[in-house]
Amino acid sequence: MRWINSQSAIVVLASSLFAFFGSSRPVWSAEAKGGKALYDKLCVSCHGADGKGNPAMTKVFGEKALNLATKETTQKKDEELSKVITQGRGKMPASGKGLSKQEQRQLLDYMRSLAK
Repeated sequence: MRWINSQSAIVVLASSLFAFFGSSRPVWSAEAKGGKALYDKLCVSCHGADGKGNPAMTKVFGEKALNLATKETTQKKDEELSKVITQGRGKMPASGKGLSKQEQRQLLDYMRSLAK
């Protein structure tokens, strides 16, 4: 009898984990799509699809300014990068002023994923 209860507990636990992780996967996918859509709209023209800089723009501004995958950029804190997104820096316009906090987070997460 004890074995049956243990087996039932394992089935319930496994089902719960599947339900939790299974239901969170589509939310993550939607978040990633949202970040990519924002990046494509606001950033890709200068930073390029791969985050390493649009070749034409790097000739004008230099690779260091446009490459999001550099060690220097990836080591920056989220707060500092969010500030650059919302307020701009140097020749980069304040592209994220009209974004919600959630959209800013999505964009930042997507940008960080390009460096991996």
